[in-house]
Amino acid sequence: MPRTQEENERIRQASKDKIEAAAMTIFIKKGYHTTSIDDVAKQAQISKGLLYNYYKGKEELLAALVQVRIGELVEVMETAAALKTPVDQLRYIVEGALDNVYRRPDVYRFYLNLQTQPEDDRVLAVYGDQLNEESRIQFELQCKMFENLGVREPRLRSLHFSATLHGAMLMLTTYPNGFPVKEIKEQIIQEYCIYSAE
Repeated sequence: MPRTQEENERIRQASKDKIEAAAMTIFIKKGYHTTSIDDVAKQAQISKGLLYNYYKGKEELLAALVQVRIGELVEVMETAAALKTPVDQLRYIVEGALDNVYRRPDVYRFYLNLQTQPEDDRVLAVYGDQLNEESRIQFELQCKMFENLGVREPRLRSLHFSATLHGAMLMLTTYPNGFPVKEIKEQIIQEYCIYSAE
C-alpha cells in the first residue's frame, strides 16, 4: 500500500531533523568553516547524495539551524507572554533558559559564538545578525513584561535581568559540574520576578 502524503512528509521531516542534528554536532566539534558536507553525511549516516536532496550545501544547513533557533526563541516568548501574570512570564523565561543550557551547553555556545562573529566573516556574520535581530524583537516583549510587573524603569530592569540571565547561562557552560542551577534560578526569580515595586 503506498504511503500517504502525511506519511511522506513525516519521513521527510525526520530525515531533515537527522541531518540538522548531525550538522549541529559537527559544527560544534569542528567549526562551520572546517566542516564539509561529507562530515555531515557521515555523522548522519546517510549518503552525500541523499543529503543534497534536502540541502544545497552547508550554508543552507546553517540557515536552517538558525531558523530553528529563531523559532525556539519566538516560541519561548510567545508561551511566556500567554501566561497570566508577569511573574509567571518571567519565571518561565528563567527556568526555560537555564534548563535548556543545562541540557545542551554546547548548543548555547554555538549560537553565542555565531552571534559574536566578526563582520568580516561574511557568511557567519549574516546569520549572527539574524539571531541578534530576533533577540532584539524578543527583548521588547520582555520589556513589556517588566512594565506590567510595575517596576520603575522597566527597560533598564529588563536589561539588567537579561545581563544576569545570560551571565548565568555562560557560567553554566563554563562550570557545568559545579553550577547550582536550582539555587541560581531561585535567586534570579526572587530578584527580578517577585517584587512588584522597587
